[in-house]
Amino acid sequence: MGRTATVVRRTRETSITVELDLDGTGAAEIRTPLPFLSHMVEQIARHGPFDLKVHADGDVDVDGHHTTEDLAVVLGEAVRQALGDKAGIARYGCATLPMDEALVTAAIDLSGRPLLVWRVGLPKAKVGTWDVELAPVFFEAFARSAMCNLHVRLVEGENLHHIVEISFKAFARALGQASRLDPAVVGVPSTKGAL
Repeated sequence: MGRTATVVRRTRETSITVELDLDGTGAAEIRTPLPFLSHMVEQIARHGPFDLKVHADGDVDVDGHHTTEDLAVVLGEAVRQALGDKAGIARYGCATLPMDEALVTAAIDLSGRPLLVWRVGLPKAKVGTWDVELAPVFFEAFARSAMCNLHVRLVEGENLHHIVEISFKAFARALGQASRLDPAVVGVPSTKGAL
């Protein structure tokens, strides 16, 4: 049985469907009303690599916050469901990646304990139509919903597009490592016997 999940969330603010295959090849079909957000979510699929379908609509006439946050909530829930009891997973993942002048480290523990530590200073600005201050909103909502510990730290960087994009790519690579099945792991990778 594959490690897959389909999660649907409908509210008065958003309508979101996510289909995820943790053991995919990076195939992506991403549709949101925020082009830069779509581009970032595509990075998650490509660099995980995961197969990922996202269809999201939201009240972007208000702003992009609800769509960004709710998409992360649904994606986090899909990851949590696809992981099942987490038996045999690596559990931890870490990636430090460059994009031109920007360098970001992301580390993740699929621990069942939700927490985001965000050390990426971003100004109140936009990339395209997307507010870059929504990047930590996305990752905090994901960490809470996926029930994982996530750290994202900017080492170097000046260009906002580069900083945000490499944050998503490093996150994807770290999540890919942590969620992979490791033949050396027997059962759940915790002395507690549960994550």
